[in-house]
Amino acid sequence: MKTKLFVLAGIAGSVLMLSSAAQAADIQAGQSKYQNTCASCHGAQGKGQAIFPALAGKDADTVASLLERYRAGEEVGDHTALMRPQAQGLSDDDIANLSNYIATEFN
Repeated sequence: MKTKLFVLAGIAGSVLMLSSAAQAADIQAGQSKYQNTCASCHGAQGKGQAIFPALAGKDADTVASLLERYRAGEEVGDHTALMRPQAQGLSDDDIANLSNYIATEFN
């Protein structure tokens, strides 16, 4: 019985370590995508500049929803024409990584 508990505890610990590593990789991928795609308009710290709005303070669900709507071709707001081409090249993973990075780093 003790052996089974020990094995189960080891498996649970391994799963937690793997999920933490996956989350870190997603944030890193989001950071890379942000720096290469978003920072030139929204700023290195997501504070916005000129006509480009701040992303700081936005939660992951809001950012993901907006990016998905832009990608789908929906009219989202005054800057849809600028954002649609940016979002159309994003995969579902890109959107998840970006939105989690923005929510984690800029809040």
